[in-house]
Amino acid sequence: MQEEPAARARLASILGPNDILLGGGEAPIRDSKGEEIAARNSIFAIGAGGRLIARYDKAHLVPYGEYLPMRPLLEPIGISRLVPGVLDFIPGPGPRSIDLPGFGAVGMQLCYEMVFSGRVVDEAHRPAFIFNPSNDAWFGPSGPVQHLAQARLRAIEEGIPIARATPTGVSALIDTDGRLLKSLPAHAMGMVELPMPPALPPTIFARIGNWAVLLIALLLGGLAFGARRYKESFI
Repeated sequence: MQEEPAARARLASILGPNDILLGGGEAPIRDSKGEEIAARNSIFAIGAGGRLIARYDKAHLVPYGEYLPMRPLLEPIGISRLVPGVLDFIPGPGPRSIDLPGFGAVGMQLCYEMVFSGRVVDEAHRPAFIFNPSNDAWFGPSGPVQHLAQARLRAIEEGIPIARATPTGVSALIDTDGRLLKSLPAHAMGMVELPMPPALPPTIFARIGNWAVLLIALLLGGLAFGARRYKESFI
């Protein structure tokens, strides 16, 4: 994306002065000799004139898909990535909110990063909404629906609306209650155009994360123990 002036020139011809395009692409990493040694799976924010406003680098990479774990050990015995490619992707630093002119703080979660409960929001810079582009072709016919369900759960947990855009899965605008305000089915070409619903103040889950699961388990365990003791006192 950064090294394709022709593509950016085409974007400049279709983007208005207040438009911002969020699109996926690869960001190459080169050594001192200019040789490509790795890449990042990224979201690029492109503004008027084809100007690069910001870039988000995916943090949760797919093992055996975007990189080969323990490559020095596995590669010599013939094990390779499931997706063709010699170079591995390198992870980014984690959840990040990007300030986009006219839109405010936008959280970025690329593809299956959305399944990681409690790890989708930049807590230091809470976003107004989360943008979640994805290519769900990897997961077969049932995967896109499951991936959408995961995104709906994240919206409820964090109290933040989510905009999903995917050519092969279910594109949708999701509000903070996990409701689909509008959606497009898998493999359908179209457009979802609605005002972005407002985010809620940080929810209890947003404040304590997955510790909520442990607290609920302890509460249920305490209630069960108390109920048993209460029952035994009448025997």
